[in-house]
Amino acid sequence: MGTTLSPSVRRVQDTLKVLGFSNEVVELESTTRTSSDAAGAVGCQVGQIAKSILFQGGQTHKPILVIASGPNRVNEKRIAELISEPVGKANAEYVRMKTGFVIGGVPPIGHLEKPEIFIDGDLLQYDDIWAAAGSPNAVFRLTPSDLVTMTGGRVVSIK
Repeated sequence: MGTTLSPSVRRVQDTLKVLGFSNEVVELESTTRTSSDAAGAVGCQVGQIAKSILFQGGQTHKPILVIASGPNRVNEKRIAELISEPVGKANAEYVRMKTGFVIGGVPPIGHLEKPEIFIDGDLLQYDDIWAAAGSPNAVFRLTPSDLVTMTGGRVVSIK
């Protein structure tokens, strides 16, 4: 598995190692672009999928990453309150420019520019969760506490 990873997926695996985590990234035959696709591919509940959604600050244009439980929708007004400025969903070009990854494959770590990170508190109810790993068909398993540690994100209610 190790040497066959695509470059963006390899970057996630390397970042995990640098951060001191032994999690293994896996590239799957099937897509993991949506939470339900990912849950089906790895055999878990949709709620165990930690989906990364990038927003940008309306005034500062800084990247804001929300890592949400699969079925949850992000309340943009709530995020705006947390950062004290309006937010907008980032387009594909902005996502690639700020993270180095494509939409559907944005991992919680390894971004070109460090975003402000918020983690959906609903993820903490699970023993294991799964996150994107750099492409729309790559994922890795982790614990919610590892997610908090590796990202430095704030756990909040995103709904």
